[in-house]
Amino acid sequence: MALAKNGDKVRIDYTGKLEDGTVFDSTLEDECSTDECDSDDCGDGCDEDGCGCGDHESGPMELTIGEGELFSQVDEALVGMAPGDKKSVVIPAIDAFGEYDKDKVFTVPRSDLPDDLQPEVGDELVLTNEDDEDLGVQVVEVTTENVTFDSNHPLAGEDLTFEVTLLEIL
Repeated sequence: MALAKNGDKVRIDYTGKLEDGTVFDSTLEDECSTDECDSDDCGDGCDEDGCGCGDHESGPMELTIGEGELFSQVDEALVGMAPGDKKSVVIPAIDAFGEYDKDKVFTVPRSDLPDDLQPEVGDELVLTNEDDEDLGVQVVEVTTENVTFDSNHPLAGEDLTFEVTLLEIL
């Protein structure tokens, strides 16, 4: 039986979970636990709601081992696997989306924001600085005077576990 090696194109199923068991992404339809994933609204936000769909549509994923389409630890785990083999791979936060950085949380006076912006806690926005650089943020606090934003990735500080099944070597 052929074993997967670096450079092989393969088809896999995977489920990504947090330490508490919350599914943040999966290629398996049955991992999707809310009705949001059946709607057109399912996107990045489903990750945080525990939906399990992430950005990836359900169904097996095709990737080339070693090209970094997932995390390098997943690529490394696939090497030597045969179709039907399953592995669990833990990716420490530092190697995934980094440690949570308090310095990436900042407060802006409401007077510095556009008048038509009415942010609510949980909103995901893209802010543009003076150099026309975009910064993705989530609104974490709103007061009459200020708005506090968090520019950490939603999974920053989280160790990730991927349960991977090699379906076939293409």
